[in-house]
Amino acid sequence: MARLLKQPVKLALIQLATTADKAHNLSHARSKVLEASRAGARIIVLPECFNSPYGTKYFPKYAETLLPSPPSKEKSPSFHALSDMAREAQSYLIGGSIPEYEEDTKELFNTSLTFGPSGDLLATHRKVHLFDIDIPGKIRFKESEVLSPGNKITLLDLPDYGKVAIAICYDIRFPELATIAARKGAFLLLYPGAFNLTTGALHWELQARARAMDNQVYVGLCSPARDMDADYNAWGHSMIVDPNAAIIEQLDEKEGIVYAELNGDKIEEVRKGIPIYGQRRFDVYPDVSKDAKVGEAE
Repeated sequence: MARLLKQPVKLALIQLATTADKAHNLSHARSKVLEASRAGARIIVLPECFNSPYGTKYFPKYAETLLPSPPSKEKSPSFHALSDMAREAQSYLIGGSIPEYEEDTKELFNTSLTFGPSGDLLATHRKVHLFDIDIPGKIRFKESEVLSPGNKITLLDLPDYGKVAIAICYDIRFPELATIAARKGAFLLLYPGAFNLTTGALHWELQARARAMDNQVYVGLCSPARDMDADYNAWGHSMIVDPNAAIIEQLDEKEGIVYAELNGDKIEEVRKGIPIYGQRRFDVYPDVSKDAKVGEAE
């Protein structure tokens, strides 16, 4: 079996403190991306809604038009800022997510853009599962009141390293996405996300470790920093989990960068010790990856 991770790579998750000022958020993100690059990171991740406040009332105001691609700087300053950051950092940059407006359909999406070291767009992921929850006395949030869902699993092949799966926040609660990506060769599952104080305390770490355990791959969850003066209070605690479901590093709720060196030997070691990849019983249950709608990009 070919190695999933061709060579070691340093991963950085940037737990960014965001504000209501988009230009400031883009400039601040650039400074942190370059900081991570100087520390040796070659895969760098920003959080969900890194360019705007998170909330249904903010999505229309901060939305940018991405199609046709590439958009103009006027239609999408965030697209061009991310492209420039990736080029400056000479790294693969998963640009968290931004609110996207599609002019043809008049729909809004929660969209992640990934750029390569050349500054070229490599992948686009629209959040597949919308965050619609209602926990009495705790939190009610309905993304579907404003957003439309994406319709594909996003799997990106990085020539230097291997395949990376990209999804957004609530997508992590649906293990099928992770299983499909892992069965199609991903060594790393990345989730820019903004869990809140209720769901974060309950399930943030649990979900990260569960997806790693289920699939014996690395998992990264990248949150915004917590702002108790904002309408929505993010959980924070960005973390990187290894293929054996152990937390390598994690942050608290404040702004920061979490790093980890990812190594293909660890994946092989874990899979050799607990060989679930040769033990599945597709005569008893179906292979969910068989007919999955995967958008593969290179």
